[in-house]
Amino acid sequence: MDRSVRDSQLLAIRISLATGAFMLAGKWYAYMITGSTAILSDAAESVVHIIAVMVATYSTWLSHQPPDKSHPYGHDKVTYFSVGTEGFLIILAAAYIIYESLTRLLGTIELRNLDTGTAFVLGASLINLLLGWYLVRTGKRTRSLILIANGKHVLTDSWTSFGVVAGLGLTMVTGWLSWDPLVAIAVALNIVWSGGKLIRQSIAGLMDEGNPAYDRSIRSVLDAEASRRGLQYHELRYRSSGNIVWVEFHLLFPAGTLLEDAHQTATDIERSLTGALPIQLHVVSHLEPLEEHEVDHTQDLMH
Repeated sequence: MDRSVRDSQLLAIRISLATGAFMLAGKWYAYMITGSTAILSDAAESVVHIIAVMVATYSTWLSHQPPDKSHPYGHDKVTYFSVGTEGFLIILAAAYIIYESLTRLLGTIELRNLDTGTAFVLGASLINLLLGWYLVRTGKRTRSLILIANGKHVLTDSWTSFGVVAGLGLTMVTGWLSWDPLVAIAVALNIVWSGGKLIRQSIAGLMDEGNPAYDRSIRSVLDAEASRRGLQYHELRYRSSGNIVWVEFHLLFPAGTLLEDAHQTATDIERSLTGALPIQLHVVSHLEPLEEHEVDHTQDLMH
């Protein structure tokens, strides 16, 4: 991978970590001066964000390491472990938030300095909104699933903070203190949904689940290239390792085609596929004679 791309990814991760630490300090201060469970829930997600970014930092570094004897396909699959870890941590944070909220809701609720605490959370939500946009944008530009997942988590954190602000506003306007733990529970349920999607994405990647959008894009290019050259193809397979999609297919050539010509044609088709998806592709084609292929398949059907 290009060094500038790797540097952009690592810079974005560092910015995310530094901002997350700053946000946690602000939210924790807001919780200390207010005693708000809703703010505590927001601070808990910031803790998750920092841990997740630490995991993402290591995962980003490891994903850029070249293939070796133990990992001949490289280390990109660590991306899915990073995404799954982040989702698991998010759900743990949600469980803690729900526990604390129910304890407060069934007990005594004491709140103070809500105006100052709300101002801190509002400022944090605006900063996170900008950070999330930056991470997702950088992730798409550098084709990093880790950055995109981290950015979406930060955006979720931002909308969570806006929800907390709304809940604190209701508490101040109505004077009903139960709004605070109820908003925290609502925030936790939203966090569970977000964490569940990340875990689902992680499992899908580790199990090499097909992607309909990828399939359509790859087949569109292959159909056009094969038709233009009067060729056929079959046995198309693809799998995503995180930052790279591995594509394999068989090209069928008419009898008498020179090996050099077939190889050059296959190379041209492979190159045409590289721009088919917004992610790095590693394409491998297998060359077959059309006539023998048809005979082999006829024999297979007879058996």
